Amino acid sequence: MKKLEERILRDGVVKPGGILKVDSFLNHQIDTELCYEMAKEIHELYKDEEITKILTIEASGISIATMAGYVFGVPVVFAKKAMSKNISDNVYSVEVYSFTKKATKNVIVSKEYINAGEKILIIDDFLAMGSALEGLSDIVKQAGAEVVGAAIAIEKAFQPGGDKLRAKGMRIESLARVASMSDDSLTFVED
Repeated sequence: MKKLEERILRDGVVKPGGILKVDSFLNHQIDTELCYEMAKEIHELYKDEEITKILTIEASGISIATMAGYVFGVPVVFAKKAMSKNISDNVYSVEVYSFTKKATKNVIVSKEYINAGEKILIIDDFLAMGSALEGLSDIVKQAGAEVVGAAIAIEKAFQPGGDKLRAKGMRIESLARVASMSDDSLTFVED
């Protein structure tokens, strides 16, 4: 998606260690117009699927998933990274390693929100190593539902997550694919 790539080049900040900060427009402060454009692009990519629900993981995927849920006209569920008092013990759970936080978290979804037979689209802000996407897919399988595919805002195509999951048969559509990053710049995969 050219508009997202242009925004990344203009306002994204490349940090040493393969970190791309997009917090000024995507995951701390949210550019709602850009988010809506991304949601429409995701809808265009998956409009022929019978999606019944969208699943994401807190926190950065929620804004994109919510806009996409609005465009698709389906509910959005997000996996929580911590148990809270208002969630029952009746949950699907999986451990997910965070590349940026260098930590493993147990993520959960209440069993009342994903049901057998549902067709789930997974949405997230980044795909690098693929741990979050694998974890969310596992939760969908625990529920007896089907992963229709995944929509990713920014894929770090130079890291193995996308290729690994595509090789396992998962459909992954990324709006921007980063081909390479140095300590202060990046390039995109050419279409």
